[in-house]
Amino acid sequence: MRMATEVVPDRGYAIYENILDAADMSDLLQTLSASGISRTRAGARHLLGVAAVRALAFDHRLLAIARQFVSDGAVPYRATLFDKSPTSNWLVVWHQDTALPLREHVETTGWGPWSVKAGITYAHAPAAALQKIIALRVHLDDSTSTNGPLRVLPDTHTFGVLSDDRMLELAGRIRPVNCVAASGGVVAMRPLTVHASSKVTGDQPRRVLHIEYAASLQVGDNLVLAEA
Repeated sequence: MRMATEVVPDRGYAIYENILDAADMSDLLQTLSASGISRTRAGARHLLGVAAVRALAFDHRLLAIARQFVSDGAVPYRATLFDKSPTSNWLVVWHQDTALPLREHVETTGWGPWSVKAGITYAHAPAAALQKIIALRVHLDDSTSTNGPLRVLPDTHTFGVLSDDRMLELAGRIRPVNCVAASGGVVAMRPLTVHASSKVTGDQPRRVLHIEYAASLQVGDNLVLAEA
């Protein structure tokens, strides 16, 4: 079992089992079902304002993992629920996560294009900013090879921001890893790690709370991350 305090080689991802217990998961699922959050077919965005989600994001067990990848000052800034099931099913192609939520639109070299999602300003960020971020994917259900798990291309976080063609080329020669974990497990992933997921082929749902942490909310000159 990998523990949250264990230092491991940074290959752009890591899997931690048994971080949270069954009671934690049950309480969180109940809260997310009853909170009245605005949901889409794929899940829900901008959940850091939900009290239970915020409390989990600042839980010492998750902070201990985040600090391994960014810094002792790791701070959560965004939380997203992914809810994949046989009735809400989709395929995600190889990509990197490069858009960050910001408090305001400030034209800055290397940032953009810009957009607005649910009232929050977003910009695609340069590699220098994305290297200081880690996503922790809290598994609310068991993740298996048949319910559309996260797939990653190890070590691709070291290549910077990539074109679609370059990502496809890497996917053709790097063996992908299925990031499966039981309920209560956590998968850490750097946003520049090339990743994808397949459709659910069994009958089990795969719900994941995706919480992102930064070394600092200040990510550039006059650019500050928005909580979302």
